[in-house]
Amino acid sequence: MTNSHEKPADKFLATEIKLRTRSRVLEVAFDDGARYLLPFEYLRVHSPSAEVKGHGPGQEVLVLGKQHVGIKAVEPVGQYAVKLVFDDGHDSGLYSWKYLRELGDDLQTNWAKYQARVHAAQ
Repeated sequence: MTNSHEKPADKFLATEIKLRTRSRVLEVAFDDGARYLLPFEYLRVHSPSAEVKGHGPGQEVLVLGKQHVGIKAVEPVGQYAVKLVFDDGHDSGLYSWKYLRELGDDLQTNWAKYQARVHAAQ
């Protein structure tokens, strides 16, 4: 994984997106050479939708039981985002290039925080 911050995150452009259903990851490449393998479960529990994010700080919803979730489709939205259609019916929330880049850059930290929240909820 490459972490280059030579330009603002909102200026990154995804140049390639591959849905890898067997390994259950979305591969995203950016114009600066960075490439990320984002697990489906990670993408689902970090959906940018209001259903998951809530409508403000502290309103985030802890999404559980998505270890086996799949992605049925990746639909382009203009030149700035994709809509991921999950096999559990979730398809709201647009994954902008900026958000996908942040998810890639912060994958380890975000996943550790998520796992801690899951553990605390049990």
